[in-house]
Amino acid sequence: MSSVLPLDGQATATIDNRREAGTKAQVDIFGTGMQEFWKSGPEESRHINYWLTANCFGDYYTRTGLTYRQRELVTFCFLAAQGGCEPQLTSHAAANMRIGNNKAFLIKVISQCLPYIGYPRSLNALHCVNDAAAQAL
Repeated sequence: MSSVLPLDGQATATIDNRREAGTKAQVDIFGTGMQEFWKSGPEESRHINYWLTANCFGDYYTRTGLTYRQRELVTFCFLAAQGGCEPQLTSHAAANMRIGNNKAFLIKVISQCLPYIGYPRSLNALHCVNDAAAQAL
C-alpha cells in the first residue's frame, strides 16, 4: 500500500456489483439475518435500505485500507459523537463485539471519546454497549 498522498483509489466494488458487495459486507459483519435487508421494509421506504446496502456498505465498507473491525470502530465513534442515533449505535456496538472489539474495549473507546463528545453522549453510548452485550447473551 502506498504512503504517498494522495492515496491510490481504494474502491473494490463497481456500479454493477455494489449492492451484492454491500450485502456480503453486511452479512460478514452482522450475520446472515442481513442477507435480504436491502429489500426489506415498507415499499415506500425500501429504497433507503437498498441505498444503505449499496452505498454505505457496498461503496465504503468494501474499500481497501481498513478492516471491517476498524471500520466498525470508526462507525461506532461517529454514531456516538453524532447522538440521536442510539438504535444504530446499539446495532453497531453489537457488530463491533461480533467481530472482535469486545465490550471492555468499547468502554475504553467511549472513555477516550468522552472529552470530545461529552457526558450525555458518552453515557448514551455506554447504555448502547450494555444493551448490545445483554442481547448477545
